[in-house]
Amino acid sequence: MSLNSSQVKKVMLEIGETVEKNKEFLTELDLAIGDADHGINLTKGFRAVATKLSATETDDIGEIFTLVGMTLVGNVGGASGPLYGTAFMRAGSYAAGKTSLIADDFVGILEAAIGGIKMRGKAEAGDKTMLDALIPALNAFQEALKQGITVHGALTKAVEAALAGVNYTKEIQARKGRASYLGARSIGHQDPGATSTYLMLRTISKAVQTQGQPEK
Repeated sequence: MSLNSSQVKKVMLEIGETVEKNKEFLTELDLAIGDADHGINLTKGFRAVATKLSATETDDIGEIFTLVGMTLVGNVGGASGPLYGTAFMRAGSYAAGKTSLIADDFVGILEAAIGGIKMRGKAEAGDKTMLDALIPALNAFQEALKQGITVHGALTKAVEAALAGVNYTKEIQARKGRASYLGARSIGHQDPGATSTYLMLRTISKAVQTQGQPEK
C-alpha cells in the first residue's frame, strides 16, 4: 500500500462526504445520549476542511493532517472538535515530512491518534467512546499483517473490528462525555463517536483499495 499526498487529500475529502451523507444518522444517535449535534458539527467541520485543503499546495502529509486537525478544532463544537482535532494533529506530528504512506505508517498514525484521544478525553477502551472502534481496528490491522494477510485484507479486518466495536458500545455504560450523565440508561444506545470513527475507517479502507498502489 502506498498513498501519496494528493491521494491523502482526496481521502480527507471523501471522509467529509461520508460524514455529510450520514449527518442525520449520526445526529439521531447523538439525540439519544448526547447533544443531538454530532453529525451536524462534523459536517460543518469537514466542509471547512475541504475549503482549507483546496487552498493548500503542500505535499507534506504531516502538514495536511495538522491542517485538518486544526480546522476541526476551530469549527466543530462540543467534544468532537478537540478529540478529532487532536487525533489528526497527532497523526500530523507522526507523518511530518512524509510525502507518501505505507502500511507501517497506518499503524503509526492510528497509534498517534489513539494516544491523542486518550490524552485529550481521559478515556480508555470500554468507556463507550470512539476508542471502542479505533483500538480494535488498530489491533486487528496489526494482527492481520503479522499473519501475512495483504494490506487490503488487513484494512478489511480493521473495518470489521471497528464495526464490532461500535456494536459493543450498545452493551456498555458510558463513562465519559455527556452520555455518562445517563448512567445505566446509556446502555442499549450506540455511541455516535465510535460510529463516526467506523465510517471514517471504512472510507479510508475503500480509498486505499481504489487509489493505493502496491507497496514496493
